Amino acid sequence: LHFWLFLGIYLAALLGNGLIITTIAYEHHLHTPMYFFLLNLSLLDLGSISATVPKSMTNLLWETREISYLGCAAQLFFFLFFIVGEYFILTIMAYDRYVAICKPLHYETLLGSRACVHMAAAAWGSGFLNSLLHTTNTFSLPLCQGNAVDHSFCEIPHILKLSCSGSYLREFGILVVGLCLVFGCFVFIVVSYVQIFRAVLRTPSEQGQHKAFSTCLPHLTVVSLFITTGMFAYLNPQSISSPFVDVLVTVLYSVVPPAVNPLIYSMRNQDLKDAL
Repeated sequence: LHFWLFLGIYLAALLGNGLIITTIAYEHHLHTPMYFFLLNLSLLDLGSISATVPKSMTNLLWETREISYLGCAAQLFFFLFFIVGEYFILTIMAYDRYVAICKPLHYETLLGSRACVHMAAAAWGSGFLNSLLHTTNTFSLPLCQGNAVDHSFCEIPHILKLSCSGSYLREFGILVVGLCLVFGCFVFIVVSYVQIFRAVLRTPSEQGQHKAFSTCLPHLTVVSLFITTGMFAYLNPQSISSPFVDVLVTVLYSVVPPAVNPLIYSMRNQDLKDAL
């Protein structure tokens, strides 16, 4: 049952994101900053869900729970690489919407083709460096509590549980710094949307208000779900932690967004629907 459930979600994510990538790549009138960032988001969505779900499906189908040490390190590296890059792209997309709605006359200047490429490269590069730092640091720790990760895939908090007491303080400090950066980006996103909603509410056109809200509210919903469940996964106290809750929270921030993002960004966007 779990295998077929994960297979359905994975195929939906592959189909939805694949359609968005193909459509944006081949439709020249969609070669704008908003769709360029959406294409990057779809690529990162495919990467993040492919880092964990296929291995989980294999384990469920063959009724095994084994993963090699190098496989665990690779899974953690690629998952962090894509998920962090995805978060930075979501932050950039909030800035794109802010400039488009609040500073439309400066849009071409602030978000030219070179600036867009630089921002996307910064998001991918940040994800890579962040992932490399955490993976090397986590797997350099001595493991004293066995080799059984009590989770559906390799994730930092569950690997730290296996390390020697006191040896994980360095990784914990790096994790806190990373979470502060995540929180800072979240504040930036919220401030951007506050400015957007203020500008939209001053617009006399009801059609314009509806279009802006239909574009921005789903984006804000996905970001909020992504942040709250992700932070809970990394900060929840051990006293209330349980395998079921951990898996549920992980699914909400690592599996649901890649499958839901294509629906949100295609069904709410008439230009993309027409192109599809």
